[in-house]
Amino acid sequence: MTGHEEQGGAGRRVGRRSRALKIVGLTLAGVMTLGIAGAGWVYWHLNDNIKSVDINSALGDDRPAKAVTTPTAEPSASASPLPTASINILVLGSDSRSGKENKKLGGGSSSGARSDTAMVVHVDAGRTSATIVSIPRDTLVTRPSCPLSSGGSTSVAYNAMFNSAYSVGGAVCAVKTVESITGVRMDHYLEIDFSGFAKLVDALGGVTVTTDQDIDDADSHLHLKKGTHHLDGTQALALARTRHGIGDGSDLGRIGLQQKLVKALLDRIASISLLTNPGKLYEVADAVTSSLTTDTGLDSLSELMRLGQSLKGLTSDHTKTVMMPVVTAPSDHNRVIAKEPAASKLWESLR
Repeated sequence: MTGHEEQGGAGRRVGRRSRALKIVGLTLAGVMTLGIAGAGWVYWHLNDNIKSVDINSALGDDRPAKAVTTPTAEPSASASPLPTASINILVLGSDSRSGKENKKLGGGSSSGARSDTAMVVHVDAGRTSATIVSIPRDTLVTRPSCPLSSGGSTSVAYNAMFNSAYSVGGAVCAVKTVESITGVRMDHYLEIDFSGFAKLVDALGGVTVTTDQDIDDADSHLHLKKGTHHLDGTQALALARTRHGIGDGSDLGRIGLQQKLVKALLDRIASISLLTNPGKLYEVADAVTSSLTTDTGLDSLSELMRLGQSLKGLTSDHTKTVMMPVVTAPSDHNRVIAKEPAASKLWESLR
């Protein structure tokens, strides 16, 4: 074999290696492009899941004043620090009973959506401790006049059930009613669809809850013995809806179960490492965003992530759950009213 032939063979080998490297390079470039496009699609999809209501524009300035906070440090020029100021969030659980799927999940026979759960979440300055105050849906209140998206406004209603605010005026009226009876400005609004809540629990792999008594509720389809149980999404949703199988069958007993669920969710989220499991992280994020309606201050994935990051030091051990103090309403023994002055003192502590 001549030197020319050897050189030609080497040239062909170099050429093949060059082509092979080019193919590998193009393949990697393609994978990276697809990965970036996929990440972009995931962000768009999760962002598009979120529904919002412009509560600030609807209510204007006729609201309690915002809390005045003092910055703990000068903001960095290179990065925006996470917020540390105290914050109040109205969290509503909206429950639809219509359709076969919701009935399978323990829904009743009525149609439409209702705000069966209302919690004022107050996070203290520093955002490592919180107080969650449940407002019974059967509380009789003075419901203020609320603007309607179709134009006009609702009339003031006296001795109205608290959850009627959502029924007549949606999120805007729910926020205005809560601010009216508490004197506390709601910085944000989060509405969680109960069916989406079941999907979230399943995405997290279930939650562990300890019940203090047997539960036997034909309406919510939940039957549990007293003790500790690991619940899937359907069971957790049934627990959130249960009222007839415990205590006196009123909404007050159900609130205790719902507060147990909130703490169980906090514990579950803290116990699993979502960041090391992209598939699980996406499943949880998809379940959360697809079940949420927020105010316009939280209606993007980046804003929700920023809120979540600011709360990363909050655990169930530093979360206190209470119910607004109430007494039986003199006008109707099946309803309650705020117990004074205890209720006013509680709201004062959250301002």
